[in-house]
Amino acid sequence: MESKAILKYARITPRKAKRVIDLIRGKRASEALVALKYMPYRGASFVAKLLKSAIANAEQKNAHIDIDKLKVKTAFVGQGPVMKRMEPRAMGRANVIRKRTSHITIILAEE
Repeated sequence: MESKAILKYARITPRKAKRVIDLIRGKRASEALVALKYMPYRGASFVAKLLKSAIANAEQKNAHIDIDKLKVKTAFVGQGPVMKRMEPRAMGRANVIRKRTSHITIILAEE
């Protein structure tokens, strides 16, 4: 049985979120939560919250499930829409600031 959680439009760049996701892929859910708690990266809080949601979704589907047997089967990050902002520069010119967003997906499965 699988459970899934998706976080859309997260205000973190996909590159930074991917760095955290790569570290938890294939681990047990409980080990991944502990690892995320002590990671120094900003994306760790986004992913930890999403992982807790996936665990809660698994419990909701099956009340008799053993949480210790859940494993991060698939985890990936996709690029969301990019917010574009203008910044004034010298001689009347402008710079474009790209504020990137991410779509993060975690799928848990029983071992």
